[in-house]
Formats: sequence, C-alpha cells, structure tokens
Amino acid sequence: MVSSVVFPLVRFCVMEPLSRPAVIVADMLVDFVTGALANPPSQAIIAPLALLLSGARERGWPVCYVNDAHLPGDVEERLWGPHALAGSVGAQVIPELEPHPGDMQFGKRFYSGFHQTGLDVYLRQRGVETVIVTGQHAHICVQHTAGDAFFAGYRVVLATDGVTAFTPADNATGIAYAEQMYGAVPLTNAEILATPITSGT
Repeated sequence: MVSSVVFPLVRFCVMEPLSRPAVIVADMLVDFVTGALANPPSQAIIAPLALLLSGARERGWPVCYVNDAHLPGDVEERLWGPHALAGSVGAQVIPELEPHPGDMQFGKRFYSGFHQTGLDVYLRQRGVETVIVTGQHAHICVQHTAGDAFFAGYRVVLATDGVTAFTPADNATGIAYAEQMYGAVPLTNAEILATPITSGT
C-alpha cells in the first residue's frame, strides 16, 4: 500500500528590512481584466495595488510593469488563444493603474517578467535587491516571475492584497508555492509600506 506524504509548508526565511526594493506589476492589462482573458477577481486588487504603487513612488522605489505583448503564433496561444497582442488595446495597462512618468514597462512573450525582457539588467543598474511582485496570475506569471527573481539572486516579496488569480484556490496555491520554493515573503501593502528600508548589503 502506497501512502501519500504531505510536506508541511515551511517559510525558509524571516523577513528582513526591505533592501533596495522595486515593485513589479504583472499583466494588469485590458485583456487580463476585462478583455480576452477577463478575470473578474482582478477587480478587487486594483484599488489596493494603486495605493501600493503610490506609496512606492513616494519612496522613490522603481515601479516596473511586465506586460504580455505577444506576436501572432507565440507558444502561449496553444493554451490561451490570442491575447494581449503587441500594440493592441488589450495589451495596454488598465487606466486605473496607468504608468506614471519614470515608471518602466517591459513587454514579455512568456510567463516570466524576466525572460528575454531586459528587466534584470534594469533592476541591476538601479541597484535593486528586493522585488515586490504584484498582479496576476499568482500561479502563472506571478509565480514564474518570482521564480526567476529568486534564481537571479533577488529577495522576493509577494504583495498579498495586490496579487490574484482565476480562483481563490489558484491564488493560494501560487502564493504558497512561491513561499516554499523561492523563499518569497507574503506581506500586505500596509506591512510593505511600514517595513524599515535599508540602504543595501
């Protein structure tokens, strides 16, 4: 008889003061909110995310949008159909979270915000050591972005009231996986903005 083994969720790190943080916003686009891949739960994170971005800008933290910007025939179409085509309205950030002057936008053709986008180079040029990942979906693009950030050597924070997915179960699964496998620290906006800032290591 084969018994199943359940591994407990272990937090591998204790949150240190944020060191040289930047905020990453994944796929808060027209097609992902109300368009081709509309996700009704995304409505609930718009206002909290706007507050987090405002607080980040006030503190001088870089704000980086990583946005699907597909070409026809991209591999993701096999699963999701055409969506967020580069240059289309569906690939634009929703008006409520419109980038401000000084914010950066990186187009992506894969789940991760780091894969072939130039994001890593930009963050290193800015001396960033901690990435605060937000947006959607927790178990897809947010998870892959958090993973690549971890492997690139960044500390990873997930803004729990600024992250969502298709279902609550998907959201919980994505956050738990990133926490266990990448040492991501889930924090609310209030906790993030109240965390002491360090000058770096």
